Amino acid sequence: MFSISTLVDVVRIPPSLFGTTLKKAGVNILKEKYESMINADLGYIIMILDAKVDEMGKMIAGDGGTFHKVEFEALTFYPKLQEIVQGEIVDITDFGAFVRIGPTDALLHLSQVMDDYLKSDVKSGMILANQSGRTLKVGSALRARITAVSLGKAAAMGKIGITCRQPFLGAEDWIVEEIKKAGGDKEEPAKEAKVEAS
Repeated sequence: MFSISTLVDVVRIPPSLFGTTLKKAGVNILKEKYESMINADLGYIIMILDAKVDEMGKMIAGDGGTFHKVEFEALTFYPKLQEIVQGEIVDITDFGAFVRIGPTDALLHLSQVMDDYLKSDVKSGMILANQSGRTLKVGSALRARITAVSLGKAAAMGKIGITCRQPFLGAEDWIVEEIKKAGGDKEEPAKEAKVEAS
């Protein structure tokens, strides 16, 4: 889930940035420190949006820089368990596929694609289903549910697991088929009949 978080920190503005505005210097320092970082509480910090830097800073003996309290807003992405996400397959492996969701990739293991015998063809970049004939390939858009999230210190890049083994999940054309099977297309003739009658 994307959100905007408000954070507070202290930034050190080095003498080399004294000629720029406090806000510009503060934002540049915050971008270097926080962007592309993973935080166990906030998730993926994508970008710094805005910052308010206190004009009154502090100096420490022996350090030529100034230290300023700063309050800033950051765009974050925190994947939540059971959340439904849209994604695009970016890589096929022997054990499944990596799906781009937001700023990161999630693992869709072969066992979590569907109830069918699956074969992963890495050379052609496809996952093939034996009985249904359905396929997934690099570039396929799909809908999935998040089943595992690990953003702690042990997972430097973060680990996310997803599944498509539930109704109305998977590739877009699979979902359309499921809606038709569930009776979603029975309403169409009724709407047409009303239009003709009036």
